[in-house]
Amino acid sequence: MVDLGSGGGFDAFKASRLVGQSGLVIGVDATPEMIWRARETAKKHGFSNVEFRLGEIEHLPLDSNSVDVIISNCVINLAPDKSAVLREAYRVLKPGGRLVISDTVAEDALKVDHGDLKAWTQCIAGALPEEEYLALIKQAGFADVQITRKTSMPIGDEEQNCCDPGIASLTVTATAPKAAEGRAPPAR
Repeated sequence: MVDLGSGGGFDAFKASRLVGQSGLVIGVDATPEMIWRARETAKKHGFSNVEFRLGEIEHLPLDSNSVDVIISNCVINLAPDKSAVLREAYRVLKPGGRLVISDTVAEDALKVDHGDLKAWTQCIAGALPEEEYLALIKQAGFADVQITRKTSMPIGDEEQNCCDPGIASLTVTATAPKAAEGRAPPAR
């Protein structure tokens, strides 16, 4: 299993229980400090089935067709090239592998200042419209793309308590087609 944008390793450590001692969870993050922190935590708490690799999720430090499951929690929407992230996820998944991501999408046309640090830390600045986000997953080559959970979240002026709808949290699952089903290389 691979955790895209693993940060300090929280989701990777939770996933390590699911894969068991014979499995492996690989966390990938672009921040050296987060990789160091995650490795230290793994060592301190004896997580022997978890490892962390420094790398960009647009260029995964993994072999093609080498992973059974990819997870990601509110990270892909922050990537400058979401298509590249999804193509890389497709590349490293084995035929029949699963993609399970939770991310933020725009429900309405958002007017966001992309230079606003707060908008990035709230996972708003990189949010694509839901249809566009799902289309990118399909264009990368994935099949059986399904929304398994959706929660709308208001955004706006919290102090005035006047929030307009605008973003949603989605959990999406998809599969990399099996070779017999005509698994094609992802569209570029």
